[in-house]
Amino acid sequence: MTARLDFNQADFEPQFAALLDSKRESDQDVADIVASILARVRNEGDAALLDLTAQFDHFQQDNVAALAISKAEMQSALDELDPTLRAALVTACDRIRAFHEKQVPDGFGGLDDDGVALAMRYTPVDAAGLYVPGGKAAYPSSVLMNAIPAAVAGVERRVMVVPAPDGYVNPLVLAAAALADVTEVWRIGGAQAVAALAYGTQSIAPVDKIVGPGNAFVATAKRQVFGTVGIDSIAGPSEILVIADAQNDPEWIAADLLSQAEHDEAAQSIMITDDADFADAVDAAVAAMLPRLDRVAVASQSWADNGAIITVPDMAKMPELANRIAAEHLELALDDPEKWAGDIRHAGAIFLGRYTPEAIGDYVAGPNHVLPTARTAKFSSGLGVVDFMKRTTLVGCDAASFAKIAPAGVKLANAEGLGAHALSMTIRMTKPV
Repeated sequence: MTARLDFNQADFEPQFAALLDSKRESDQDVADIVASILARVRNEGDAALLDLTAQFDHFQQDNVAALAISKAEMQSALDELDPTLRAALVTACDRIRAFHEKQVPDGFGGLDDDGVALAMRYTPVDAAGLYVPGGKAAYPSSVLMNAIPAAVAGVERRVMVVPAPDGYVNPLVLAAAALADVTEVWRIGGAQAVAALAYGTQSIAPVDKIVGPGNAFVATAKRQVFGTVGIDSIAGPSEILVIADAQNDPEWIAADLLSQAEHDEAAQSIMITDDADFADAVDAAVAAMLPRLDRVAVASQSWADNGAIITVPDMAKMPELANRIAAEHLELALDDPEKWAGDIRHAGAIFLGRYTPEAIGDYVAGPNHVLPTARTAKFSSGLGVVDFMKRTTLVGCDAASFAKIAPAGVKLANAEGLGAHALSMTIRMTKPV
């Protein structure tokens, strides 16, 4: 049953702490299974990939080349798309690209006061793996959100993997891949796809970084291959925190809460309000709306198992709670939302005002919807252009500038007991070329 918490109740703090600490993902230990899959792909390459794809996706093929989707197939999917749907996809693509183009860092360089040349430059990784979820639903928006920032960053090889039960990939996903200019697409999902991207096989070259959300097997695989490749994050179930006062329509807020609940049984939807009657109205609106959803079973379980409505005596108490929740998505359905946003330090993305539902951010607002989950917004950020780039610093001394700063370096090297470090500097001071 959906939790109801009242800030004024004596047991509020332990209840709130329990809500934050609740485990929403399956208790199933997948680590050993994933390790076995990774080892098979690393050791057996294509053969393991074919066997695992047949086992998990029921897609039997004789060679890995048959798992590839050509650019012509992607373009055909785009060409055959319903015109109104294509227009919507183009709108999303253009807005996402425009937002991410603003993120490209410039770097800097020049001489400091001692005459030392100092610079920092940004360069893209050579290849990125883009994991796009499949199975329960098709996510063309995830294609755009993963592929566009990689392209904007200048990544030359952008490799998409997507689960394909019985070999089927939704045409809308392929159309999105065409629009986002993905360079390779493979009908591979799960831990085996992560393994192929990380280690490579006879047919699939390895990448440098893997991004994109997936199920527990995908998340665990990303965790286990980290170090061989870079990753964006370990994504958990989706979540939303809606801050709403009684000036809102309860049905609007109910729809916002359910927009996350319908993602997954483990998703979490939380509302904070300063009006108990409004809390009751939203709770009733959710109950009335659930039976009308296509994904009623998923949303109902999510809302019952993980949902929460929190009542505070006034909104001044809200920011502290919101920062402890550190939600992936945070809606501020309040007057003067910009003021309240200034009090929020921890959130993956913030949606300002009554006419900015989180769902607009999933598709066409422009910012990325691949965001930190499970309270990790306290220390991490959503996917962006810089996630596909590396920072490199450059240092250049001439004899004069070296002579100015080297004595301090020698002193520190000797203090650390690293004589060769000191010698590397003193030899240039005492034996110039």
